Amino acid sequence: MEITCTRCHQTVQADNCYCPACGLPQLLYAAEGIPGQPPPERWSEPVRDASTVDWKQAMRAAVALAVPAGLLCSLFSPVSIFGLLWMSVAAAWAVALYMRSQRPAWITIGAGARIGLVTGLLGGWMAAAATAMTLFAMRFWLHQGKTLDDTWQTIITDQVSRQWEAAGVDAQSITIYKAWLLSPEGRAGSMLGAILLLVAALVFFAVGGGALGARFQARTRRPEV
Repeated sequence: MEITCTRCHQTVQADNCYCPACGLPQLLYAAEGIPGQPPPERWSEPVRDASTVDWKQAMRAAVALAVPAGLLCSLFSPVSIFGLLWMSVAAAWAVALYMRSQRPAWITIGAGARIGLVTGLLGGWMAAAATAMTLFAMRFWLHQGKTLDDTWQTIITDQVSRQWEAAGVDAQSITIYKAWLLSPEGRAGSMLGAILLLVAALVFFAVGGGALGARFQARTRRPEV
């Protein structure tokens, strides 16, 4: 037998105490006074609003996964090409770890997205910090500043300039843009913009991963009786 949730109108199995989509408690009607039938015990534990987040537990899960994910997502990580995937998985995993400490084990998609947002912010900050520290170490500790500058000049001269020419930008504008990008301010501004873009992308994918993790939990979890 199936019933319909009064809040989100999703289908709920008759043996479920909570809606798997929004976590709304479902009313239970049972006949009383039938000989040999024990009273229902499904409401022996307090009802928890599935749309709220216990941030003390959530932060523990978020920090535990955001730190390694952020290090993997830094621009100089050898596996940074999969950075967005790492952050999505970390956010979904953080939701799963958080749900292990929750009774009843239900969570809404919005609450999962909020946990993903926190995971993404922490992971993005860690990725930005790791990228900045790597650049600092390469330039001042390892004395690879000339290598970095030569690589940047090659990118601007051979790749970016050709793209501008193909897009129809006039030669005078290209010269001005190249001079700015090759200046110390231009290099610093370009790297800062790349780091900020990385952080924004990581946060976006972390929110999606947290929402998907909550959706997956809603499909797989069943109330304990």
